[in-house]
Amino acid sequence: MASLDPTVASILDTSTPDLDEDTLLDSLENDTTVLDAFREQRLRQLHSELSRAKDMRDREYGTYAEIKDEKTLMDITTSAKLCVVHFFKPDFARCGIMDGHLEALAPKHFDTRFLRINVENAPFLVTKLKIQVLPCVLAFINGVSADRIVGFEGLGYSEDTFTTRDLEARLLRAGVLVRAKSTGDGRPPMFLRKAEERHDSDEDDWD
Repeated sequence: MASLDPTVASILDTSTPDLDEDTLLDSLENDTTVLDAFREQRLRQLHSELSRAKDMRDREYGTYAEIKDEKTLMDITTSAKLCVVHFFKPDFARCGIMDGHLEALAPKHFDTRFLRINVENAPFLVTKLKIQVLPCVLAFINGVSADRIVGFEGLGYSEDTFTTRDLEARLLRAGVLVRAKSTGDGRPPMFLRKAEERHDSDEDDWD
């Protein structure tokens, strides 16, 4: 699947979830490239891109969705070009922290599916992918694993302190995100604070 037109993508970043077409097309009128001799062609192109973006949103692009069974997860990762999957356990504080960052990234990256699955619902994949430490985030491109983040390894300046932008940069390097979107820290404070309260007693290894 081709990446979204940058103009449409920038408007989606600031639009309401309802994706009102008339409002968005009014915004597109301000695109300086529309004002040249190719105005009508450009509008047709952007209208097509907007329709595709709405279709992607209908198929849960731009959301952070929990998948309940591994067969569905395998179907999505093999059909979607770009996919990020978090293998988690609900009682692991570090998994909660990772959830917060991925939840912040998902609405900003319409070209990528963001998914999570409880490891207890994915015994085959856990064994096949040799997942032993949580959280474990896998990046898939055309169904092939492009990167693996184990715990918080390789994120931020220290193991236990990283920002949404740090995670985004790692996924950009893996090629599973199309363009940088995060600004500032980007951490959802309430979500992460509750998870971090349990952090000290959390265990990464699980059986």
